[in-house]
Amino acid sequence: MNDQENRRSSIHAFATWEPLLRLLRVENAERLAVPGGRVVGRITRSGWSVPLKQMHNDGVLRVVDVLVKDDISAVTFVMETEATGRTRLHLLIPSRAVELGFGFNPGALVLVEDALPEPWRRLPEPSPRAVSAPSADPALLERTVRGRLPGAVGATEAEIAAAESRLGIPLPEELKALYRVTRAQWADWSGDYEAASRHSEAVRCELFSLEGLYVAEPTTRECPWNHAAMEAVETRPSAAVQGLAGSPGWIAFGDNGGGDRLAVDLTPGPHGHIGQVILISHEEDIGARLLADSLTDLLLDRLATESGGAEPHPPAPTSFAHNQETLGSAVHPGLEALTLNARGGRPVSLTPLVGLPRLRSLAAQPGTLADPVEVAGLTGLEYLELGSQEWGALLDADAVPQGLLAAAVNGPFDEDPVTVAGLANELLALWGRPRITQTVVEGDLGPA
Repeated sequence: MNDQENRRSSIHAFATWEPLLRLLRVENAERLAVPGGRVVGRITRSGWSVPLKQMHNDGVLRVVDVLVKDDISAVTFVMETEATGRTRLHLLIPSRAVELGFGFNPGALVLVEDALPEPWRRLPEPSPRAVSAPSADPALLERTVRGRLPGAVGATEAEIAAAESRLGIPLPEELKALYRVTRAQWADWSGDYEAASRHSEAVRCELFSLEGLYVAEPTTRECPWNHAAMEAVETRPSAAVQGLAGSPGWIAFGDNGGGDRLAVDLTPGPHGHIGQVILISHEEDIGARLLADSLTDLLLDRLATESGGAEPHPPAPTSFAHNQETLGSAVHPGLEALTLNARGGRPVSLTPLVGLPRLRSLAAQPGTLADPVEVAGLTGLEYLELGSQEWGALLDADAVPQGLLAAAVNGPFDEDPVTVAGLANELLALWGRPRITQTVVEGDLGPA
Protein backbone atom coordinates (compact mmCIF):
# COMPACT_ATOMS: atom_id res chain seq x y z
CA MET A 1 0.00 0.00 0.00
CA ASN A 2 1.58 3.30 -1.03
CA ASP A 3 1.41 6.52 0.97
CA GLN A 4 -1.38 8.01 -1.14
CA GLU A 5 -3.57 4.95 -0.58
CA ASN A 6 -2.77 5.07 3.15
CA ARG A 7 -4.03 8.64 3.39
CA ARG A 8 -7.34 7.66 1.84
CA SER A 9 -7.83 4.99 4.53
CA SER A 10 -10.01 6.22 7.36
CA ILE A 11 -7.40 5.39 10.00
CA HIS A 12 -5.24 8.02 8.30
CA ALA A 13 -7.94 10.68 8.39
CA PHE A 14 -7.27 13.46 10.93
CA ALA A 15 -11.00 13.57 11.73
CA THR A 16 -10.81 9.98 13.04
CA TRP A 17 -8.28 11.03 15.65
CA GLU A 18 -9.43 14.56 16.45
CA PRO A 19 -11.64 13.78 19.50
CA LEU A 20 -8.87 11.70 21.08
CA LEU A 21 -6.18 14.26 20.25
CA ARG A 22 -8.16 17.00 21.97
CA LEU A 23 -8.37 14.94 25.17
CA LEU A 24 -4.67 14.09 25.00
CA ARG A 25 -3.75 17.75 24.56
CA VAL A 26 -5.69 18.77 27.66
CA GLU A 27 -4.33 16.05 29.96
CA ASN A 28 -0.75 16.19 28.65
CA ALA A 29 -0.36 19.95 28.22
CA GLU A 30 2.91 20.22 30.15
CA ARG A 31 4.53 17.34 28.30
CA LEU A 32 3.52 18.70 24.89
CA ALA A 33 4.65 22.24 25.74
CA VAL A 34 8.28 21.15 26.20
CA PRO A 35 10.37 21.53 23.01
CA GLY A 36 10.20 18.18 21.25
CA GLY A 37 7.46 17.03 23.59
CA ARG A 38 5.41 14.06 22.43
CA VAL A 39 2.55 11.88 23.54
CA VAL A 40 2.75 8.19 22.66
CA GLY A 41 0.09 5.49 22.75
CA ARG A 42 -1.09 2.28 21.17
CA ILE A 43 -4.58 1.10 20.30
CA THR A 44 -5.57 -2.40 19.24
CA ARG A 45 -8.95 -3.89 18.46
CA SER A 46 -9.11 -5.44 21.92
CA GLY A 47 -7.32 -2.95 24.16
CA TRP A 48 -5.30 0.23 24.35
CA SER A 49 -2.65 2.10 26.24
CA VAL A 50 -3.08 5.88 26.12
CA PRO A 51 -1.95 8.54 28.64
CA LEU A 52 -5.41 9.56 29.82
CA LYS A 53 -7.03 9.44 33.23
CA GLN A 54 -10.23 8.21 31.64
CA MET A 55 -8.93 5.38 29.46
CA HIS A 56 -12.40 4.32 28.31
CA ASN A 57 -13.73 7.21 26.24
CA ASP A 58 -15.44 7.94 22.93
CA GLY A 59 -12.22 9.19 21.34
CA VAL A 60 -10.47 5.85 21.83
CA LEU A 61 -13.53 3.83 20.88
CA ARG A 62 -13.85 5.80 17.65
CA VAL A 63 -10.34 4.71 16.64
CA VAL A 64 -11.09 1.11 17.67
CA ASP A 65 -14.16 1.08 15.43
CA VAL A 66 -12.05 2.22 12.49
CA LEU A 67 -9.41 -0.46 13.19
CA VAL A 68 -12.14 -3.09 13.06
CA LYS A 69 -13.63 -1.64 9.88
CA ASP A 70 -10.25 -1.36 8.15
CA ASP A 71 -9.13 -4.82 9.40
CA ILE A 72 -6.06 -3.35 11.13
CA SER A 73 -4.74 -5.21 14.18
CA ALA A 74 -3.09 -2.29 15.95
CA VAL A 75 -1.73 1.23 15.57
CA THR A 76 0.95 3.03 17.55
CA PHE A 77 0.72 6.81 17.48
CA VAL A 78 3.07 9.65 18.34
CA MET A 79 1.45 13.07 18.78
CA GLU A 80 3.21 16.44 18.47
CA THR A 81 1.37 19.74 18.69
CA GLU A 82 2.21 23.44 18.61
CA ALA A 83 0.70 26.22 20.72
CA THR A 84 -1.29 27.33 17.67
CA GLY A 85 -2.97 23.92 17.54
CA ARG A 86 -1.09 22.69 14.51
CA THR A 87 -0.73 18.93 15.18
CA ARG A 88 1.36 16.20 13.64
CA LEU A 89 0.46 12.55 14.20
CA HIS A 90 2.88 9.75 13.38
CA LEU A 91 1.07 6.44 12.77
CA LEU A 92 2.80 3.05 12.84
CA ILE A 93 0.82 0.03 11.66
CA PRO A 94 2.48 -3.40 11.91
CA SER A 95 2.55 -5.72 8.92
CA ARG A 96 1.78 -9.44 9.07
CA ALA A 97 5.53 -9.99 9.62
CA VAL A 98 5.48 -8.05 12.91
CA GLU A 99 4.13 -9.40 16.18
CA LEU A 100 2.66 -7.08 18.81
CA GLY A 101 5.14 -6.26 21.54
CA PHE A 102 4.87 -4.89 25.04
CA GLY A 103 4.80 -1.14 25.37
CA PHE A 104 4.75 0.86 22.17
CA ASN A 105 7.49 -0.84 20.19
CA PRO A 106 7.01 -3.81 17.84
CA GLY A 107 7.40 -7.36 19.01
CA ALA A 108 9.32 -10.00 17.12
CA LEU A 109 9.94 -9.53 13.42
CA VAL A 110 9.23 -12.81 11.62
CA LEU A 111 11.86 -12.76 8.89
CA VAL A 112 10.84 -15.99 7.16
CA GLU A 113 7.21 -16.62 6.19
CA ASP A 114 5.43 -18.93 8.67
CA ALA A 115 8.67 -19.65 10.54
CA LEU A 116 8.31 -21.29 13.95
CA PRO A 117 10.84 -21.37 16.81
CA GLU A 118 12.75 -24.61 17.24
CA PRO A 119 10.76 -25.82 20.29
CA TRP A 120 7.58 -25.43 18.20
CA ARG A 121 9.13 -27.51 15.41
CA ARG A 122 10.18 -30.32 17.73
CA LEU A 123 8.44 -33.65 17.17
CA PRO A 124 7.95 -36.26 19.89
CA GLU A 125 10.61 -38.87 20.43
CA PRO A 126 9.49 -42.43 19.69
CA SER A 127 8.60 -44.56 22.72
CA PRO A 128 8.73 -48.10 21.29
CA ARG A 129 8.24 -49.75 24.69
CA ALA A 130 5.18 -47.72 25.65
CA VAL A 131 1.91 -49.63 26.07
CA SER A 132 -1.54 -48.84 27.38
CA ALA A 133 -1.93 -48.76 31.15
CA PRO A 134 -3.32 -51.98 32.71
CA SER A 135 -6.14 -49.86 34.13
CA ALA A 136 -7.44 -48.90 30.68
CA ASP A 137 -10.84 -50.59 30.43
CA PRO A 138 -13.24 -49.19 27.79
CA ALA A 139 -16.08 -51.48 28.90
CA LEU A 140 -15.80 -50.42 32.56
CA LEU A 141 -15.57 -46.78 31.48
CA GLU A 142 -18.72 -47.10 29.40
CA ARG A 143 -20.70 -48.78 32.19
CA THR A 144 -19.55 -46.16 34.70
CA VAL A 145 -20.58 -43.20 32.56
CA ARG A 146 -23.92 -44.78 31.60
CA GLY A 147 -24.66 -45.21 35.29
CA ARG A 148 -23.90 -41.55 35.94
CA LEU A 149 -25.71 -40.22 32.88
CA PRO A 150 -28.86 -42.28 32.34
CA GLY A 151 -30.64 -41.19 29.20
CA ALA A 152 -27.57 -39.43 27.72
CA VAL A 153 -27.46 -39.19 23.91
CA GLY A 154 -24.45 -41.02 22.55
CA ALA A 155 -22.59 -40.54 19.27
CA THR A 156 -23.10 -42.94 16.41
CA GLU A 157 -20.28 -44.99 14.90
CA ALA A 158 -20.58 -42.85 11.77
CA GLU A 159 -20.11 -39.68 13.82
CA ILE A 160 -17.08 -41.14 15.56
CA ALA A 161 -15.62 -42.20 12.20
CA ALA A 162 -16.20 -38.70 10.82
CA ALA A 163 -14.27 -37.21 13.75
CA GLU A 164 -11.39 -39.61 13.11
CA SER A 165 -11.35 -38.66 9.45
CA ARG A 166 -11.30 -34.95 10.27
CA LEU A 167 -8.48 -35.33 12.78
CA GLY A 168 -6.51 -37.72 10.61
CA ILE A 169 -5.89 -40.02 13.57
CA PRO A 170 -7.82 -42.95 15.09
CA LEU A 171 -9.46 -42.25 18.42
CA PRO A 172 -8.33 -44.47 21.33
CA GLU A 173 -10.85 -47.11 22.37
CA GLU A 174 -11.48 -45.45 25.76
CA LEU A 175 -12.33 -42.14 24.10
CA LYS A 176 -14.66 -43.86 21.65
CA ALA A 177 -16.35 -45.65 24.53
CA LEU A 178 -16.94 -42.32 26.25
CA TYR A 179 -18.52 -40.74 23.18
CA ARG A 180 -20.75 -43.78 22.60
CA VAL A 181 -22.39 -42.83 25.91
CA THR A 182 -22.51 -39.06 25.42
CA ARG A 183 -21.88 -36.87 22.42
CA ALA A 184 -21.64 -33.83 24.74
CA GLN A 185 -23.71 -31.47 22.63
CA TRP A 186 -25.31 -28.42 24.21
CA ALA A 187 -28.55 -29.04 22.33
CA ASP A 188 -29.02 -32.31 24.25
CA TRP A 189 -29.32 -30.35 27.51
CA SER A 190 -31.95 -27.98 26.10
CA GLY A 191 -30.11 -24.96 27.46
CA ASP A 192 -30.21 -26.33 31.02
CA TYR A 193 -27.01 -25.12 32.74
CA GLU A 194 -27.56 -27.42 35.70
CA ALA A 195 -27.75 -30.40 33.34
CA ALA A 196 -24.52 -29.27 31.69
CA SER A 197 -22.91 -28.96 35.12
CA ARG A 198 -24.04 -32.48 36.08
CA HIS A 199 -22.62 -33.76 32.81
CA SER A 200 -19.21 -32.19 33.54
CA GLU A 201 -19.22 -33.70 37.01
CA ALA A 202 -20.02 -37.12 35.60
CA VAL A 203 -17.21 -37.11 33.02
CA ARG A 204 -14.77 -35.17 35.23
CA CYS A 205 -14.29 -32.32 32.74
CA GLU A 206 -16.09 -30.01 30.34
CA LEU A 207 -16.17 -32.55 27.55
CA PHE A 208 -15.88 -31.28 23.99
CA SER A 209 -18.30 -32.53 21.38
CA LEU A 210 -16.81 -34.67 18.63
CA GLU A 211 -16.71 -31.55 16.45
CA GLY A 212 -14.66 -29.80 19.15
CA LEU A 213 -11.95 -32.45 19.38
CA TYR A 214 -8.60 -31.25 18.10
CA VAL A 215 -5.01 -32.39 17.90
CA ALA A 216 -2.95 -30.22 20.26
CA GLU A 217 0.00 -29.70 17.95
CA PRO A 218 2.49 -26.92 18.78
CA THR A 219 0.73 -24.42 16.51
CA THR A 220 -2.38 -24.64 18.71
CA ARG A 221 -0.33 -23.31 21.63
CA GLU A 222 0.15 -19.70 20.69
CA CYS A 223 3.23 -18.01 22.06
CA PRO A 224 5.09 -14.89 20.88
CA TRP A 225 8.38 -15.55 19.12
CA ASN A 226 10.39 -13.65 21.73
CA HIS A 227 9.14 -16.04 24.44
CA ALA A 228 8.95 -19.26 22.44
CA ALA A 229 12.49 -18.85 21.07
CA MET A 230 13.87 -18.76 24.62
CA GLU A 231 12.14 -22.01 25.62
CA ALA A 232 13.64 -25.47 25.29
CA VAL A 233 12.23 -28.98 24.99
CA GLU A 234 13.39 -31.27 27.80
CA THR A 235 12.21 -34.80 28.56
CA ARG A 236 13.93 -36.53 31.45
CA PRO A 237 14.44 -40.31 31.35
CA SER A 238 11.92 -40.76 34.19
CA ALA A 239 9.25 -38.53 32.64
CA ALA A 240 5.77 -39.83 31.84
CA VAL A 241 5.03 -36.89 29.51
CA GLN A 242 7.32 -35.47 26.86
CA GLY A 243 8.22 -31.83 27.44
CA LEU A 244 6.85 -30.57 24.12
CA ALA A 245 4.92 -27.49 23.10
CA GLY A 246 2.46 -29.87 21.46
CA SER A 247 2.29 -33.22 19.74
CA PRO A 248 0.48 -34.89 16.83
CA GLY A 249 -0.45 -37.51 19.43
CA TRP A 250 -2.15 -35.20 21.92
CA ILE A 251 -5.92 -35.34 21.33
CA ALA A 252 -7.57 -32.55 23.32
CA PHE A 253 -11.03 -33.67 24.46
CA GLY A 254 -12.00 -31.36 27.30
CA ASP A 255 -11.37 -28.39 29.59
CA ASN A 256 -10.96 -28.29 33.35
CA GLY A 257 -13.16 -25.20 33.60
CA GLY A 258 -10.18 -22.90 34.06
CA GLY A 259 -8.87 -22.79 30.52
CA ASP A 260 -6.55 -25.80 30.78
CA ARG A 261 -7.00 -28.59 28.24
CA LEU A 262 -7.30 -32.27 28.94
CA ALA A 263 -5.84 -34.54 26.27
CA VAL A 264 -5.31 -38.20 25.58
CA ASP A 265 -1.58 -38.73 25.00
CA LEU A 266 -0.57 -41.19 22.28
CA THR A 267 3.11 -40.12 22.32
CA PRO A 268 4.06 -40.60 25.99
CA GLY A 269 7.42 -40.05 27.63
CA PRO A 270 9.83 -42.84 28.58
CA HIS A 271 7.81 -43.81 31.67
CA GLY A 272 4.34 -43.02 30.34
CA HIS A 273 1.46 -45.05 28.94
CA ILE A 274 -0.23 -44.80 25.57
CA GLY A 275 -3.63 -43.22 26.13
CA GLN A 276 -2.71 -41.53 29.42
CA VAL A 277 -4.56 -38.31 30.26
CA ILE A 278 -2.53 -35.11 30.46
CA LEU A 279 -3.29 -31.49 31.39
CA ILE A 280 -2.03 -28.77 29.03
CA SER A 281 -1.85 -25.61 31.12
CA HIS A 282 -2.84 -22.28 29.58
CA GLU A 283 -0.29 -20.61 31.89
CA GLU A 284 2.67 -22.56 30.50
CA ASP A 285 4.17 -22.66 27.02
CA ILE A 286 5.98 -26.00 27.16
CA GLY A 287 5.09 -29.43 28.48
CA ALA A 288 2.04 -30.99 30.09
CA ARG A 289 1.20 -32.66 33.41
CA LEU A 290 0.14 -36.26 33.86
CA LEU A 291 -3.40 -36.51 35.29
CA ALA A 292 -4.19 -40.20 35.03
CA ASP A 293 -2.62 -43.31 33.54
CA SER A 294 -5.80 -43.92 31.53
CA LEU A 295 -9.14 -42.33 30.79
CA THR A 296 -10.74 -45.04 32.92
CA ASP A 297 -8.59 -43.95 35.87
CA LEU A 298 -9.63 -40.33 35.36
CA LEU A 299 -13.34 -41.26 35.39
CA LEU A 300 -12.83 -43.36 38.55
CA ASP A 301 -10.81 -40.59 40.27
CA ARG A 302 -7.61 -42.62 40.32
CA LEU A 303 -5.28 -39.74 39.62
CA ALA A 304 -1.59 -40.27 38.93
CA THR A 305 1.39 -38.87 40.76
CA GLU A 306 4.56 -38.27 38.78
CA SER A 307 7.78 -39.17 40.57
CA GLY A 308 10.47 -36.55 40.22
CA GLY A 309 13.22 -39.11 40.20
CA ALA A 310 16.72 -38.62 41.55
CA GLU A 311 18.57 -38.92 38.27
CA PRO A 312 21.29 -36.36 37.56
CA HIS A 313 20.05 -33.49 35.44
CA PRO A 314 22.15 -32.24 32.52
CA PRO A 315 23.07 -28.53 32.29
CA ALA A 316 20.08 -26.36 31.46
CA PRO A 317 19.55 -25.70 27.74
CA THR A 318 18.44 -22.13 28.55
CA SER A 319 20.46 -19.80 30.72
CA PHE A 320 20.84 -16.25 32.03
CA ALA A 321 24.05 -14.29 32.52
CA HIS A 322 24.86 -10.78 33.74
CA ASN A 323 28.66 -10.64 33.58
CA GLN A 324 31.61 -12.38 31.96
CA GLU A 325 31.95 -14.83 34.83
CA THR A 326 28.35 -16.01 34.78
CA LEU A 327 28.49 -16.14 31.00
CA GLY A 328 31.45 -18.50 31.22
CA SER A 329 29.63 -20.74 33.69
CA ALA A 330 26.59 -20.89 31.36
CA VAL A 331 28.59 -22.16 28.40
CA HIS A 332 28.24 -25.85 27.61
CA PRO A 333 27.62 -27.86 24.40
CA GLY A 334 23.89 -28.24 25.11
CA LEU A 335 23.17 -24.53 25.54
CA GLU A 336 20.31 -23.51 23.24
CA ALA A 337 19.09 -20.10 24.42
CA LEU A 338 20.85 -17.38 26.38
CA THR A 339 19.64 -14.12 27.93
CA LEU A 340 22.20 -11.43 28.77
CA ASN A 341 21.58 -8.59 31.22
CA ALA A 342 24.57 -6.56 32.33
CA ARG A 343 22.71 -5.18 35.40
CA GLY A 344 24.91 -2.11 35.38
CA GLY A 345 28.07 -4.22 35.13
CA ARG A 346 30.71 -4.25 32.43
CA PRO A 347 29.66 -5.28 28.91
CA VAL A 348 30.56 -8.85 28.01
CA SER A 349 32.35 -10.47 25.10
CA LEU A 350 30.55 -13.17 23.13
CA THR A 351 33.77 -15.04 22.35
CA PRO A 352 32.95 -17.93 24.77
CA LEU A 353 29.79 -18.65 22.74
CA VAL A 354 31.50 -19.12 19.37
CA GLY A 355 31.25 -22.69 18.16
CA LEU A 356 28.52 -23.88 20.51
CA PRO A 357 26.70 -26.47 18.39
CA ARG A 358 23.15 -25.91 19.64
CA LEU A 359 23.02 -22.20 20.43
CA ARG A 360 20.03 -20.83 18.46
CA SER A 361 18.64 -17.90 20.47
CA LEU A 362 20.32 -14.87 22.01
CA ALA A 363 18.58 -11.99 23.80
CA ALA A 364 20.95 -9.24 24.93
CA GLN A 365 19.62 -6.16 26.66
CA PRO A 366 20.89 -2.74 25.53
CA GLY A 367 24.44 -1.98 26.63
CA THR A 368 25.24 -5.62 27.42
CA LEU A 369 27.65 -6.37 24.57
CA ALA A 370 31.24 -5.14 24.48
CA ASP A 371 31.30 -5.53 20.69
CA PRO A 372 27.94 -6.18 19.00
CA VAL A 373 29.66 -7.24 15.77
CA GLU A 374 30.84 -10.38 17.59
CA VAL A 375 27.29 -11.64 17.00
CA ALA A 376 28.36 -12.39 13.42
CA GLY A 377 30.45 -15.28 14.78
CA LEU A 378 27.37 -17.04 16.15
CA THR A 379 26.43 -18.69 12.89
CA GLY A 380 23.72 -20.98 14.28
CA LEU A 381 21.39 -18.27 15.55
CA GLU A 382 17.77 -18.35 14.41
CA TYR A 383 16.54 -15.69 16.86
CA LEU A 384 18.35 -12.51 17.93
CA GLU A 385 17.14 -9.75 20.24
CA LEU A 386 19.28 -6.64 20.67
CA GLY A 387 19.00 -2.96 21.55
CA SER A 388 18.71 -0.26 18.91
CA GLN A 389 22.37 0.75 19.07
CA GLU A 390 23.53 -2.85 18.81
CA TRP A 391 21.33 -3.47 15.77
CA GLY A 392 22.63 -0.26 14.26
CA ALA A 393 26.20 -1.49 14.67
CA LEU A 394 25.37 -4.81 13.00
CA LEU A 395 23.60 -3.12 10.11
CA ASP A 396 26.45 -0.65 9.59
CA ALA A 397 28.96 -3.51 9.55
CA ASP A 398 26.74 -5.65 7.29
CA ALA A 399 27.06 -8.31 9.97
CA VAL A 400 23.44 -9.32 10.60
CA PRO A 401 23.40 -13.17 10.80
CA GLN A 402 21.83 -14.50 7.63
CA GLY A 403 20.33 -17.60 9.23
CA LEU A 404 17.88 -15.70 11.40
CA LEU A 405 14.21 -16.68 11.30
CA ALA A 406 13.10 -13.89 13.63
CA ALA A 407 14.52 -10.85 15.41
CA ALA A 408 13.46 -8.22 17.92
CA VAL A 409 14.52 -4.70 18.85
CA ASN A 410 14.79 -4.56 22.63
CA GLY A 411 14.63 -0.97 23.79
CA PRO A 412 13.59 1.03 26.84
CA PHE A 413 9.93 1.81 27.34
CA ASP A 414 10.41 5.48 26.46
CA GLU A 415 12.42 4.92 23.27
CA ASP A 416 11.08 6.78 20.23
CA PRO A 417 8.72 4.36 18.45
CA VAL A 418 9.30 6.07 15.10
CA THR A 419 13.05 5.44 15.32
CA VAL A 420 12.52 1.84 16.39
CA ALA A 421 10.07 1.26 13.54
CA GLY A 422 12.60 2.61 11.05
CA LEU A 423 15.25 0.22 12.38
CA ALA A 424 12.80 -2.69 12.30
CA ASN A 425 11.98 -1.86 8.69
CA GLU A 426 15.67 -2.02 7.77
CA LEU A 427 15.78 -5.57 9.13
CA LEU A 428 12.55 -6.57 7.42
CA ALA A 429 13.85 -5.19 4.13
CA LEU A 430 16.91 -7.46 4.30
CA TRP A 431 14.57 -10.43 4.07
CA GLY A 432 12.10 -8.84 1.68
CA ARG A 433 9.35 -8.93 4.30
CA PRO A 434 6.39 -6.53 4.54
CA ARG A 435 7.35 -3.53 6.60
CA ILE A 436 5.69 -1.43 9.27
CA THR A 437 3.56 1.26 7.64
CA GLN A 438 4.81 4.69 8.70
CA THR A 439 2.68 7.74 7.86
CA VAL A 440 2.26 11.29 9.14
CA VAL A 441 -1.19 12.87 9.48
CA GLU A 442 -1.44 16.62 10.06
CA GLY A 443 -4.30 18.83 11.16
CA ASP A 444 -5.28 21.80 13.27
CA LEU A 445 -6.88 21.55 16.70
CA GLY A 446 -7.02 25.33 17.13
CA PRO A 447 -5.57 27.24 20.09
CA ALA A 448 -5.73 25.48 23.42
